[in-house]
Amino acid sequence: MATTAHDDYSLQRVPKAARSHWFPIAVQRFGQVSALSQFLLGATLGYALSFWDAALAFLIGSIILEIVITIVGIIGQKEGMQTSLLTRWTGFGEIGSALVGLAIAMSLIGWFGIQSAISAESLDSLMPDLMPIPVWSILFGLLVTAVVAFGFKGMQWLANVTVPLFLVLVGWSVVSELSQHSIADLMSRAPAGEPMSVFAGAGVVAGGFIVGAIITSDMTRFNRTPGDVVKVTVVGITLGEFVIGMAGVLLAHAAQSGNIVAIVTSAVGWIGLLIIVTGTLKINDWNLYSSVLGLVNFVSTSFNRALPHLATTLVVGLAGTLLAAFGILQGFIPFLTILAAAFPPIAGIMVAEYFVVRKFRPQLDETRDAETMPRTAPRVVPATIAIWLIASLVGYFFTWGIPSITALLVSFVLYVAAGKLGLVRGVGEVETETIASDARAGGTPVEAAPQER
Repeated sequence: MATTAHDDYSLQRVPKAARSHWFPIAVQRFGQVSALSQFLLGATLGYALSFWDAALAFLIGSIILEIVITIVGIIGQKEGMQTSLLTRWTGFGEIGSALVGLAIAMSLIGWFGIQSAISAESLDSLMPDLMPIPVWSILFGLLVTAVVAFGFKGMQWLANVTVPLFLVLVGWSVVSELSQHSIADLMSRAPAGEPMSVFAGAGVVAGGFIVGAIITSDMTRFNRTPGDVVKVTVVGITLGEFVIGMAGVLLAHAAQSGNIVAIVTSAVGWIGLLIIVTGTLKINDWNLYSSVLGLVNFVSTSFNRALPHLATTLVVGLAGTLLAAFGILQGFIPFLTILAAAFPPIAGIMVAEYFVVRKFRPQLDETRDAETMPRTAPRVVPATIAIWLIASLVGYFFTWGIPSITALLVSFVLYVAAGKLGLVRGVGEVETETIASDARAGGTPVEAAPQER
């Protein structure tokens, strides 16, 4: 158990004894949502929508996110597994789960590096010539890597420090900027930019955090009850979206510009520096953390090795940091955008399998109370791979409405239909009960090699 805990239960269920009270986890969720990117999102909506239309867009988008996060999060809470591991028994099988883990790892390590690079550029604009941008990027990346190396507990400590500090600093900067304007006037002022519909704004809000919603099991597996998942979601998402987002809307109306982050950070001097640091730390730790979990699952499935969490975090964090420092990851943004289309259908398939089709649910039910892993998993589920591909293409090419939600719903409907027609069936069976029995430093082969049947 000590080794498993040290590896943050990467390939095991989180035992009930290791679960946490809902409020500290809500602080992490709030910190994950209320970052600089949320400020920028609010500014974008404020530049294109009136105050009340922007508030309605945030409300609709937040409700969509909360529904997705709550349903997916409850699955993670009940089973105590991280997202990519859980997909083995929620429709994807071993091969599909490996692909999910690889997609998560590639996407989030890319955004981890890009976030570090963007923050480094912002700091350089505040303090030009203090040090080169690549050095700023490396410092950011190494700092986040050091925190994530301590696992969920280290990230909780970071959230407890940075979230209150971020709120105080943002409040200070916003108040100092808005004190020069009438709030009533800003709330009634017409947007300065090209108009956007409320529905389109809601799509921006929902789409901006949809990847975080899909991998929410990485966080909610530490919750004690389904009710705790609801509390974490409502507090974290509602406050995170509205507090920071609507502040951005007001600032956009005050400055008549969509580039509010630059305006605020430059206007308040060294406070802007701290805002950038705290805002980036709390979102980037989850980028790295979930990337490592996805990679651990991919390697354990594809190469029959249980990677140790600490060593994997250090290697992945260092790699992402160096790639960002040399500007390599910037060229991958179009690829990462395309890859993001693959995430929403994952949630649709998971929910459809777990609550409706229930083809593989008995394996989870039989082992849940004992807090052990199911003995076997399907090797591959061909229908799932086909549905995943179709729904991803729909989400990428079908631009009407909210593409990410459309893709999620398409995958849900197709999987339920496939289940009713008897098309959801595993091909081959793999022994998995000892897949995480050992994870010594440097990685080690799983003690009992998976046997395909």
